[in-house]
Amino acid sequence: MESTGGFSHWLVVLVEAVVVAFLLAFVIGVVVVLVTWLVDRNQTSNSVLRNFPVIGHFRYGFLRLGEFFRQYLYSSDREELPFNRAERVWVYRAAKNADNTNAFGSTRDLRAEGVPFFVNAAFPALGDHHVEAKPVRIGPYAREPYDHAAFFNISAMSFGALSAPAVRALSHGAAKAGIWMDTGEGGLAPYHLEGGCDIVFEIGTAKYGVRTPDGKLDDRKLQAICAHRQVKMVSIKLGQGAKPGMGGLLPGAKVTPEIAEIRGIPVGEDSQSPNRHLDIASVPQLLDAIAHIRDLTGKPTGFKAVFGDMRMVEDLCDEVRKRGIESAPDFIIVDGSEGGTGAAPQTLMEGVGLPLHEALPMLVNTLIGRSLRDRVKVICSGKRITAYDVAWALSMGADFVNSARGFMLALGCIQSLQCNRNTCPTGITTQNPKLQRGLVVSDKTDKVANYARNVMHEVGIIAHSCGLEDPRELDRTHCRVVGDDGISVPLVQLFPYPESSAASS
Repeated sequence: MESTGGFSHWLVVLVEAVVVAFLLAFVIGVVVVLVTWLVDRNQTSNSVLRNFPVIGHFRYGFLRLGEFFRQYLYSSDREELPFNRAERVWVYRAAKNADNTNAFGSTRDLRAEGVPFFVNAAFPALGDHHVEAKPVRIGPYAREPYDHAAFFNISAMSFGALSAPAVRALSHGAAKAGIWMDTGEGGLAPYHLEGGCDIVFEIGTAKYGVRTPDGKLDDRKLQAICAHRQVKMVSIKLGQGAKPGMGGLLPGAKVTPEIAEIRGIPVGEDSQSPNRHLDIASVPQLLDAIAHIRDLTGKPTGFKAVFGDMRMVEDLCDEVRKRGIESAPDFIIVDGSEGGTGAAPQTLMEGVGLPLHEALPMLVNTLIGRSLRDRVKVICSGKRITAYDVAWALSMGADFVNSARGFMLALGCIQSLQCNRNTCPTGITTQNPKLQRGLVVSDKTDKVANYARNVMHEVGIIAHSCGLEDPRELDRTHCRVVGDDGISVPLVQLFPYPESSAASS
């Protein structure tokens, strides 16, 4: 009886506590609603909240949550942008090394304008589709030329924009897959070197990591960075796809003491790079900078740009002809305007610069026409995340294809569209240690390597289907693109190859 009485007593206490808590919550809720009502009713900046205090907040809550509801509940597999669910699932499965076959036909509309597909050979190549791409030499006139076989590599993403665990996983994964990793403009961090992969060091317009206090190039710092054997090439960033004509922006919330030290900037302050390099305002000055850096470091040196047209490249080719073939950039990275990992104004992201499907063939044709195609290697980036995206770029004439967002998806990105804040829920683009905890380096290392290998393997499948042994043998005769009438035409018809100046002369 005593135990029963004790239980009843504690049950009464519990009920009373719940009632008190409920009443307290109700009172607090009423107070919050009243205060909010008074504030909303009397503020002058928002007409919806002024007319519908309190309840008007639901509109903005649903507006913020709408993209997530669409992603998981309402959009079809092929609707979303920048990457639809079908594309993201393909990357996730490739990263997990899971079976990526489907049944009952594709959900992709093969009659939609712009869809590429490849011309299979009547007698395809035999074999198991294992890709043995031949090494390509970059920088034959540099003291340390770079021979690299993998045609799919990690594009420029800075430490600062990315978290330390993300950079570490990319570094280790790149080493396992035999691909390079571009540092982006944020300088060289220990995490880039940790995995042992090949490194492309990028010099941005603010010259982070290799800058003097007044923002000029510090030769000694650059030499120290390029003394690392892992650093294979140096890229001068003129612009990027997310914001052509505007320098990089790192929000102050991401500028930790470690990042500030590596970049050479103040802690906790927004870091805005200049729109261009202070010492590069013309084609001759660009070639001077390339020659200086190549002579200083011994590494192949080129530049990255978003193009609006090819006049700059034509002028560059003319200047190279005057100076000699050795003066040419060792590579050009063409970034399509559909690039998007960096924080950028919507106006620039959506309305400035050529998309890759125009810029890449225009660049390749300009180099062919000026007899510089063999000398200058072409690297492209811009929304290339699946095997047929990469195969298309190789068909257009790229020597190498870089991807940023593909590898972010391999790291676990869920396309939450919060890269420009410090709130990335997967720990990839945040400097918040609590959120970084979700990214386990050992697990993501394998996924990065798996993704790279599987992309190259499936590009090999496409090449073999076209009767080729090496994916780099793909050209514009092997790919067709659907036109606005639903009928496909060969790439070579849309973008015919020019005669070289040497051939025409």
